[in-house]
Amino acid sequence: MIKMANCSIKHLLTISFLVSFVCLSHGRVNPSFKIKAVNLGGWLVTEGWIKPSLFDGIPNSDFLDGTGLQFKSVAVKKYLCAELGGGNIIVANRTSASGWETFKLWRIDDSHFNFRVFNKQFIGLGSKGNGTNVVAVSNTTGESETFEIVRNSNDSSRVRIKSSNGFFLQVRTEELVTADYAGDTKWGDNDPSVFLTTISGRMRGEFQVTNGYGPESAPRAMKEHWSTFIVEDDFKFISQNGLNAVRIPVGWWIASDPNPPKPYVGGSLQALDNAFSWAEKYGLKVVIDLHAAPDSQNGWEHSSSRDGSQEWGLTDANIQQTVDIIDFLTARYAKSSSLYAVELINEPLSPGASLERVTKYYQAGYNAVRKHSSTAYVVMSNRLGSDEARELFPLASGLSGTVIDVHYYNLFSSIFDDMTVQQNIDFVNTNRSAQLNFVTTSNGPLTFVGEWVAEWQVSGATKEDYQRFAKAQLEVYGRATFGWAYWTLKNVNNHWSLEWMIKNGYIKL
Repeated sequence: MIKMANCSIKHLLTISFLVSFVCLSHGRVNPSFKIKAVNLGGWLVTEGWIKPSLFDGIPNSDFLDGTGLQFKSVAVKKYLCAELGGGNIIVANRTSASGWETFKLWRIDDSHFNFRVFNKQFIGLGSKGNGTNVVAVSNTTGESETFEIVRNSNDSSRVRIKSSNGFFLQVRTEELVTADYAGDTKWGDNDPSVFLTTISGRMRGEFQVTNGYGPESAPRAMKEHWSTFIVEDDFKFISQNGLNAVRIPVGWWIASDPNPPKPYVGGSLQALDNAFSWAEKYGLKVVIDLHAAPDSQNGWEHSSSRDGSQEWGLTDANIQQTVDIIDFLTARYAKSSSLYAVELINEPLSPGASLERVTKYYQAGYNAVRKHSSTAYVVMSNRLGSDEARELFPLASGLSGTVIDVHYYNLFSSIFDDMTVQQNIDFVNTNRSAQLNFVTTSNGPLTFVGEWVAEWQVSGATKEDYQRFAKAQLEVYGRATFGWAYWTLKNVNNHWSLEWMIKNGYIKL
């Protein structure tokens, strides 16, 4: 009897495995289970707009990494400029400011910085004029490329820039900027060492928050955030309100926990472990989403870019590093009953992330997932900026258990600026429906609306308007063969917070 029982168990396990395999290999038909998920955005990958208070304790917090500064000489009344965008001298002859006149900060501490120019060189001291002429020729940073920004205590927009040689930058002529001004200042309009600053852009992602707080304060600030922003009760709330899954954005540094490269700090992996435990307890599925890849796949703060640069995929080395991260995450959670899918990368931006490089990575990432799991779905995010919505089909259609992730927002484009309530709803019912139908095929990968939100450009919309807009999206995106995920669970902006939308009756699932 014991032998027969063991044989029966083995037989049942074999059948169970085969059923799972068949379900995956036939993932191109509607699965019996569709996810209705919410993104846990702003938790393990920082986005400052989701929780601005996370940055409150950072000194000089308007000068974080990636901040774009423009400097106007009060003496000559013109802007500093990296001639030719870099690789040349610094001049002060522009009457208006744009790309070549914008200097992106690399923060060393709250008062010392490197300045990166348009072509990615750094401002430093040249060899001419006893080493006092100011140039932008170096591709690396060192003492010569380090500057202190001294702000006027009465008007913080007025600054002086102190070089590593102990002298201040001054504008001698429109064509000659040197680092040889000594002495104090009265901050007057005739002082060649005084500049008016304009901030042309800010970034508030994981790099900015951890480097902003610094190595002593960042571990405390981030661990407090991770342990309070998303807690077990949130998973209970999710499970009780018509949702069956969570999509969890993570950053590449999580694979190096507990000692990730600076400025990142350890602890996010423990938070992810907690999330899986809570998901198992409340019967929720998990989609792990690599939201921030090494060197940034899109240059935005939510991919933890330092200064807006997009350099992921430019080398085989960072592609392999990313594959190793997927391998690590899948191996760690493959045995969890809640692991439902692994998203290989979020929103790679075309053309910087070329189709060739993305496809090469997706194949290798797929293999890494399959090494540890035959049942986890593998999600491939469509490239943003590409005109071809099916460009991943040649790869994905030939692999079992693949999903294409599309993001649909009635935002971020001027076409939505003047739309009425009804026009927005019609756009969802007509345009979004057609777009989703186009990528949903009988012989292709499953489809996943991995991000959407009941927010728009409409001013003065009523609660009923929002309810109708949300309902339209739920009906259309509910046709996605893999499912959908709302962005996001918690947010200081109410309509971006699914928790708030549910509690206040804007959305019912």
